[in-house]
Amino acid sequence: MKIVVIGGSGLIGSKVVKNLRARGHEVIAASPASGVDTMTGKGLKDALQNARVVVDVANSPSFEDKAVLEFFETSGRNLFAAERAADVAHHVALSVVGTDRLAQSGYFRGKIAQEKLIRESGVPYTIVQSTQFFEFLGGIAKASANENAVYLSDAYIQPIASDDVAIAVADRAVNAPLNGVVEIAGPEKSRLSDLMQRYFKAAGDPRTVIADESAHYFGARLAADTLLPGAQAHLGGIDFDAWFEQAQSQAAH
Repeated sequence: MKIVVIGGSGLIGSKVVKNLRARGHEVIAASPASGVDTMTGKGLKDALQNARVVVDVANSPSFEDKAVLEFFETSGRNLFAAERAADVAHHVALSVVGTDRLAQSGYFRGKIAQEKLIRESGVPYTIVQSTQFFEFLGGIAKASANENAVYLSDAYIQPIASDDVAIAVADRAVNAPLNGVVEIAGPEKSRLSDLMQRYFKAAGDPRTVIADESAHYFGARLAADTLLPGAQAHLGGIDFDAWFEQAQSQAAH
């Protein structure tokens, strides 16, 4: 089966491509670097020729509010026009657990717009909503830093490893469309501030984490359960310790 992965050279996309190829599928890793640009529509027609499934794991190159919204809306419109023309049978998109509860955030307003386009596209679809990736902990710390301290919400989080995300997305790509949402998450729930302190300790980072319930997360204030999945979420098997050990091992090679 021919499957096109939009964002196929990124963190998640490259792992989805590898996973699907290992299952014997013909997989196109589509990105601006390979001549496929969803913002302009360049290369989409050729890439999608005879494709049965499109997996969209692309992310906005800018997190500025207006740029994010423009990316998801423009990319979505171009992508679905090409998918309808190619008679694609299944669109699989990666989104975020709690998106509909995070409209304060410009980034998540972009994701809300993306999900709306998917539902109204006329293409059979599955939206995979994931909790935050372990790999983004460093970026969250950087965005929240203030001198020698990091101020973070004490809301709960249930982060997942990118390897587990890729497996879940690939699984959905080779199954029938749900025309709905499936949630995925990691195996452990903890407070965001506690998890960051654990991350700093493991990494030998001397900074202090200060729990602050008013601290914003990508521009939104969090309730205790905003970032948590529902009871039916599919859980990955990689916990923080296993992920960190693997990350350190990969960095050393």
